Amino acid sequence: MIIRNIILPFSILTLMLTGCTDSPDETEPIMAEEALSTYDIIQTEIWDKNCVTCHQTGTSFARQSNLILAKGESYNQLVNRLPHNEAARADGLLLVGTKGLQSIHNSFLWEKINFPDYAHFYDDHPGYGELMPLGGQALTNGELRFITEWIIKGAPDTGNVANIELLMDTKRFELPTEPFERLMPPGSGLQLNIGPFDIQPKSEREFFYYKELDNDEDLFVNRVQIAMREGSHHFILYDYPNGNQPVSESYRDFYDEDGNFNILTAASVLNQRFVFGTQWRNVDYSFPAGVALRIPENTGFDLNSHYVNRTDEVKEGEISVNLHTLDKSAVQYVAENLFESYEDIRLPAGEITTLERASTFNERMHVFQLTSHAHQHMTEFEIYIKGGDRNGELVYFTNDWEHPPLVTFDPPIILEKGHGFTARATYNNTTSRTLRFGLLSEDEMMIVFGAFYTD
Repeated sequence: MIIRNIILPFSILTLMLTGCTDSPDETEPIMAEEALSTYDIIQTEIWDKNCVTCHQTGTSFARQSNLILAKGESYNQLVNRLPHNEAARADGLLLVGTKGLQSIHNSFLWEKINFPDYAHFYDDHPGYGELMPLGGQALTNGELRFITEWIIKGAPDTGNVANIELLMDTKRFELPTEPFERLMPPGSGLQLNIGPFDIQPKSEREFFYYKELDNDEDLFVNRVQIAMREGSHHFILYDYPNGNQPVSESYRDFYDEDGNFNILTAASVLNQRFVFGTQWRNVDYSFPAGVALRIPENTGFDLNSHYVNRTDEVKEGEISVNLHTLDKSAVQYVAENLFESYEDIRLPAGEITTLERASTFNERMHVFQLTSHAHQHMTEFEIYIKGGDRNGELVYFTNDWEHPPLVTFDPPIILEKGHGFTARATYNNTTSRTLRFGLLSEDEMMIVFGAFYTD
């Protein structure tokens, strides 16, 4: 285990040494593991600094939300309590649930503070009000992860269930500007841009666009930024490790304007390998310290975009990608990609169907990232560990097919040789036809994406 030196904010350092902000007998400091709980830190470092100004007794905001976040009251106000918001109550949410991983997606608190998933919040839940803190900055990435860990561990009021070092990540998500603007180029790395391009009314457009990187040496990517115009269903980077790259700088659509499948496009992607992908409109993902993707010299990426336009007007799509690089000497582990697509899908018309698929791997793996992909009839997607002491442990859950979370694990999940994952997805086929695997959003998919490194 590597122990790193860290610099803590004074208030956190005080809490760790004393267990409170008041100074006890200095000759007998109370150690953090004895006196300090994760929720104490959430109260002092997050609620007190970002929320209490509005959410305290006597304010109009507290009366409107029926929520007090002052010390001594906040825990009972939040945990296992119904929200005041009628739309959230109708959706079956609690302010904060205690059922572990599933509660991330069933807690109104998380919906309200999860700025990075703003598109889901405003598009899918117009009755939920505004993201919080109201009119201010988003909570830091570290604060969001700290709260996530607390909820995943059952949202206890005592005990230490989240790593305090998470709070050292002080970067904040910023809502994108309108109209769309391309990303600022990275200081070290490269940028890829596509578009603008048209998506016709009442249609979907999925295409590939191959771009040479013109790199005369291997590159090591440890951070990926993606920004897209509204309407994207997914965006994926692929490469061709065995050669046979397609023609560069041209749009290769899966379907023509009449809706006919393009067999030439399908043939051109047979040798692809998944590199990175998202269903979120804005992503800023950093790999763990010392871990990076290796991009071989003289290579390129096939950029795969899928847009859905359900309006009566032509829409524009556009994508901007930054690949931040670091020096090879800073790389301890080369990241590998996990891609498990289960295409044996048959969903009878008018029925709810649960599919379960398992995969095992032939080497020891350190999995540090998982996400899923499915289409509009998916209602729940779960991933469990298969094999070993953690066999059957739920490590991933989503009930949002449009914006599935990109879940990171620190420390990584260690899978021994012969172990793997079991994926379980539930679909509600409300149509009058049998649904099978397919590329359109009206079809279905069941895919596990992830990233790992080996010993």
